[in-house]
Amino acid sequence: MVTLRLDRLSAGYGRRQILAEITTPSFEGGQVVALLGPNAAGKSTLFRRILGLLKGQGEVVIDGTRAERPVAYMPQDTGAKAVLTVYESVLLARMQGRALKVAAEDLARVDQALAELGIAALGERDIGDLSGGQRQLVSAAQALVQEPEILMLDEPTSALDLNRQIGLLTVLRRLARERNMLILVALHDLGHALRFTDQAMVLESGRLIACGPTDQVITPELLRRVYRVESRIESCSKGWPQLIVEEAI
Repeated sequence: MVTLRLDRLSAGYGRRQILAEITTPSFEGGQVVALLGPNAAGKSTLFRRILGLLKGQGEVVIDGTRAERPVAYMPQDTGAKAVLTVYESVLLARMQGRALKVAAEDLARVDQALAELGIAALGERDIGDLSGGQRQLVSAAQALVQEPEILMLDEPTSALDLNRQIGLLTVLRRLARERNMLILVALHDLGHALRFTDQAMVLESGRLIACGPTDQVITPELLRRVYRVESRIESCSKGWPQLIVEEAI
């Protein structure tokens, strides 16, 4: 089973430090981990540091992987300028780092990714003609089709309507368990984090201030400190935690 652990991870741009000594316990395959924090807390920078796109002190420790390229990433910016159809773009993502010859299994995996995300009907559309939300789902398909052991998604629901948000997060949670995949997802909706994730990391000004089971991390006290809101968390009739924000401080 794949595991990911961060040990005193730091990163910055030039002389400006963004992340300071981020240390976590081991996250395991089968889990969905929420990356939380206000704007400019360092969430996107942390993803880039884990990917090795930024230099810095500390170590990213990945164990138990069986893949040559175990990590796939869906960035926050999903703008696409290439003149490709949706199907071509997802197939191209599938073939990165693989043999040039497209096999029947590759086509099947593309079909599967599009179907799982409910966008099979967009297959012949040009990416440039899609809405922001549609492009976001295509970007998610491009990450999923690589069959990673660790999948990182940076605000994958930001351009989606409510139906698509719930649909995507439901698929991610199911795939994490079915494929024993570790999924890290940056979210702004804390209600979604409570409902769909197992663990949570909270960043504030580039520092990790809370990490653990999501329902233990997201508390009124933390929201007051980090998000500057008064809130309460109650269980609905089905036992799911519900976040109720009362006012901004």
